[in-house]
Amino acid sequence: MSKPLSRVEFVALIAMLHATVAFSIDSMLPALSTIGEAISPDAPNRIQLVISSFVLGMGAGTLFVGPLSDAFGRRPVLISGSVIYIICAIIAAQADSLEWMLVARFFQGVGASGPRIVATAMVRDVYAGRGMARIMSFVMMVFTLIPAIAPLAGAAIVSVGGWRAIFASFAVFATIATLWMGLRQEETLAPENRRPIRLGLLWAAINEILRHPVVSLAILAQSFCYLLLFNTINLIQPVFDRLFDMAATFPYWFAGMALISGAAAFLNSKLVMRFGMLRLARLAFFVQTGLSLLISLIWISGLTGDSLFPFYIVWQTSVFFQTAMTLGNLNALAMEPMGHMSGIAASVIGCIATIAGAIMAIPFGQAFDGTLLPLSLGALLASFGAFLTLSLLKQRALEAA
Repeated sequence: MSKPLSRVEFVALIAMLHATVAFSIDSMLPALSTIGEAISPDAPNRIQLVISSFVLGMGAGTLFVGPLSDAFGRRPVLISGSVIYIICAIIAAQADSLEWMLVARFFQGVGASGPRIVATAMVRDVYAGRGMARIMSFVMMVFTLIPAIAPLAGAAIVSVGGWRAIFASFAVFATIATLWMGLRQEETLAPENRRPIRLGLLWAAINEILRHPVVSLAILAQSFCYLLLFNTINLIQPVFDRLFDMAATFPYWFAGMALISGAAAFLNSKLVMRFGMLRLARLAFFVQTGLSLLISLIWISGLTGDSLFPFYIVWQTSVFFQTAMTLGNLNALAMEPMGHMSGIAASVIGCIATIAGAIMAIPFGQAFDGTLLPLSLGALLASFGAFLTLSLLKQRALEAA
């Protein structure tokens, strides 16, 4: 093993490991209509399940990845997950039906949970509290570069090699990230801090996590945040295509919005040390509730087409901005009391929040009828639910003080 990573390289590595998930989703967005025409021509909304199945697999996988990494160390579990991810990406590239595609994507998501959850546990091994929130903000700032370029890369790959080539790019991306980690990052969990896999201990740990008032409320808020994000990811390309007839320029608009959200992560990294995670997240959801109500009312008032598009772009950018301001904070809030079992905590928190957010987003995606309401009303429900949850968390904190 070479010399220890600098903080800059550590942040870049963690960001790339996290970006495995973003690249697996965002690069597919420009290709969804093409994939739908190939394997689901009679039910275009069902092609959104290619995204949802990956997210559900990722959520399910997180329940096992954390305990395994607590028992055997971070590196072997992360590498094993990456191998599963790469194999399933190759299988998905050969799929000739939607059903086989969904199965392959589900298990590709299971594999992706390795880099996603273990990377978070590695950060918690090294940092804590607001320091962890700051590092995660830097991670999110670098991480946003991937969503910015992924749709452009996906569109280019489809134009050159067809939609099946996108899955080959997943395998290449994961191989590079895994080799980087394997060659440069040493194990962060010391042998004396490892927890053996015992059902009794596992069940006790899950009970402790779910009974902790701060952690359980932070998980619920994170679930609403994922609802907001997954509903957007499911519907953003259909909105551009079927509502505004702008599918050709969608990757460029998406890149601009993702880059602006990167500025939000940078802003959060500066503010979180001064104002704290809870206060910033609560304010972000309050603002997003008002903006989502406003865009819904604008649509209901009858504004459509070119006149509606500027309002939609501003609002959609605010959704990405708010996500970058809150996800790292919510995760840090939930993880802060769980430093003595960060692996299983990262698993349970990630599993519940991801699966809950993905399941809640599916009805809104399947209800898409060429209008803006399934997207804007889903965002309104998610942001208001998160705001109420964090308000309750704040009240609990004041009562405990």
